[in-house]
Amino acid sequence: MDPDPYSTLTYQLTHTEAGFGGTEDIVSLIVLFILLGLSAAVSGSEAAFFSLSPSNKEELGKEDEKKSRTVLKLLEKPRDLLATILITNNFVNVGIVILSSSILHSALSGIELSSGMSFFIEVVLITLLLLLIGEVIPKIYATNNAMGFTRQTSLFLNALNKLPPISWMRFLLVGGSGFIHRLSGNSKVNLTSDELEQAIALTRKEDINEEEHKILEGIVKFGNTQVRQIMRPRMDVYAVEKNTSFKDLLDLILDCGHSRLPVYEDSFDNVVGILFIKDLLPHIGKGDFKDWNSIIRPPFYVTEKRKIDDLLKDFQEKKVHMAIVVDEYGGTSGIVTLEDVLEEIVGDITDEFDEDELVYTKIDDNTYLFEGKTAIVDVAKVLDLDDKDLTTENRAAETLGGLVVELAGKIPRNNEFVHLNGFKMIVESSDKKRVKMIKLIKLQPENEDEE
Repeated sequence: MDPDPYSTLTYQLTHTEAGFGGTEDIVSLIVLFILLGLSAAVSGSEAAFFSLSPSNKEELGKEDEKKSRTVLKLLEKPRDLLATILITNNFVNVGIVILSSSILHSALSGIELSSGMSFFIEVVLITLLLLLIGEVIPKIYATNNAMGFTRQTSLFLNALNKLPPISWMRFLLVGGSGFIHRLSGNSKVNLTSDELEQAIALTRKEDINEEEHKILEGIVKFGNTQVRQIMRPRMDVYAVEKNTSFKDLLDLILDCGHSRLPVYEDSFDNVVGILFIKDLLPHIGKGDFKDWNSIIRPPFYVTEKRKIDDLLKDFQEKKVHMAIVVDEYGGTSGIVTLEDVLEEIVGDITDEFDEDELVYTKIDDNTYLFEGKTAIVDVAKVLDLDDKDLTTENRAAETLGGLVVELAGKIPRNNEFVHLNGFKMIVESSDKKRVKMIKLIKLQPENEDEE
């Protein structure tokens, strides 16, 4: 018996419509691939443009090419550029979602799946498609090839920047965000020095020059450093009494090798001026210059607790390079120079007349011998520690000898010792006035228990 012609025609029509591969499906696939490529280009351009370093921008400025000039032109208005990228990316992604959903629905129409399973497949596949092809892969590639990627996409983005309705929406988006920003009071992000130190510490993991890293640390700590932490104490200062003969003065200048000398009357607590050695040059070889006090310059005084960033401004305004440091009672504590201030940022500055002084001796990996007058900040640098690890709660002492005296409550005798934060400090040499030499030992955990 022949089959029913009507049933046969119905079967053929039903299965032809249910199959995937019609003209509309092919066109949809082509458009989908175009949109995915567009999404990848726009997402990658966002990563590429905003990862350009100052040196990259300088290199682009030297190139006489239209693409390079367009890149710099777009970067002149980063908000407009970002708005164009985001608007375009959202339009494209919405198109990808709609087309992908339609194509998947058409492909799965001949398969019996529950509505929950069908929804799950569509969501997972579309999300993976957008993330991998439209976001992750292009952004990784663009970040690693920022210069080339920006050149290739610059003309395209510049055209989008002017193309309605994207240009209209960009204008509304940038204008609206600016209005909201003004309403919020233009609030600024305030970072503490501790937060900056943590940020700089993270850069140790990056490929950054060690010297540059030390300079960054010096800049962060610069504003919190006081004069007493960097000054040269009075016992180490070369100074001259105002009644000193010209011959003795010349002998002292040859002995110390400094370009400036404090001049005092009766005692170093009464500094009356600063002698610039260059001012003596016209008088050399002309006999005894008895009135050398007439060429001394007025001294500049600062307190021990003055911040060195303020001191630097004082040096610049007053055009001086040396200041006399006084304590709370008006007595002279020492001197501080412009070089001392700058060394807190760039490290030690030496010239052909400086002598390399041996300020410590390394006995082994855990044992060091320091002079008592060595500043705590210098000890911390040698041990690669934070100077807070070698100070007490009141932070009164600035030298290692002063720290030992502070911990002991007296001037310890030879071979007496104190402990602080896992360190044992043994007095190697002292007298009735001060601690001269200290052996500093970093204790291991088992040795700490024994001690």
